[in-house]
Amino acid sequence: MNKIAIIGAGSWGTALAIVLSRSRKPHAISLWAHESEIVDSVRVRRVNEIFLPGFELPEAVSATDNIAEAVQGAGIILGVMPSQHARELYSRILPLVSPGAAIVSATKGLEPESLLRISEVVAQVGSETQRLRVAAMSGPSFAREVACGDPTAIVIASKDASLAAEVQEEFSGPTFRLYTNSDIVGVELGGAIKNVIAIAAGVTEGLGFGHNTLAALITRGLAEMSRLGIALGGKMETMSGLAGMGDLVLTCTGSLSRNRSVGVELGKGRKLEEIIGSMRMVAEGVPTTAAARTLASRMGIEMPITQQMHAVLYEGRAPRDAIRELMERRLKGE
Repeated sequence: MNKIAIIGAGSWGTALAIVLSRSRKPHAISLWAHESEIVDSVRVRRVNEIFLPGFELPEAVSATDNIAEAVQGAGIILGVMPSQHARELYSRILPLVSPGAAIVSATKGLEPESLLRISEVVAQVGSETQRLRVAAMSGPSFAREVACGDPTAIVIASKDASLAAEVQEEFSGPTFRLYTNSDIVGVELGGAIKNVIAIAAGVTEGLGFGHNTLAALITRGLAEMSRLGIALGGKMETMSGLAGMGDLVLTCTGSLSRNRSVGVELGKGRKLEEIIGSMRMVAEGVPTTAAARTLASRMGIEMPITQQMHAVLYEGRAPRDAIRELMERRLKGE
């Protein structure tokens, strides 16, 4: 029986623990949480009352706040931590991993300071003597719906085709389908940048705009994601697939999206600090907006939606003025 260590017990990490316990292959699953209260909740009541209440975790899932205990003997390390904590946690994890273990990142963000994708952070942190096997997992997947058993399809990407196939086989189950992809750049960037566009989608709802506005935003948002992804080595086919368009549509339209919810509240006039202060979970799109804007500037890529969301989040621009700026840009061909 293969052991899977899930590092991060937010709603997504907890949902993955539940769905992987239903996969075709039996697993021992170790769920690591930073908060001892989550560990106690899972051990005593079999529920993560803080981040995913109402969903019982199977007996195959054990919870711990000891990261060495979580990782010991694991064949797959599944990282589900916020992007800003990735480097520190992988620095603790990688010296402990078993030889040949797979590192799978399910974090949908960029490291704020370095602008690196999380697989790149893993590569930097790993020692020169380690031959790390790294993959990234992304796609349209709300945690609550995955935990409920709603049919869900996502992508597992790696430059190592055999690793992608291995994880696909280990993780797939009756309600959880994985497609392999060799374009880890595009998969990680799609998962990160779609959160920026989702904030903008929320802003349009908060301002009271309708479906016309949302459809235009999603379409032009995909254009931005694709320009940046291709410039950094990704593929257009990836941006048109589950990790690109699929996740973008879900995050821009679904009421369970944290990033969209931030945008809704901004559109209604609330301040970012107040919104973030009232949230227990992380909205990755907020720091990713700054990272994406800097990347676009470095690459000479035009990303007007990202630019306007940066102005709203970090420069005090009124959301209605940001939408007006987008509409009054220089006219051009599609």
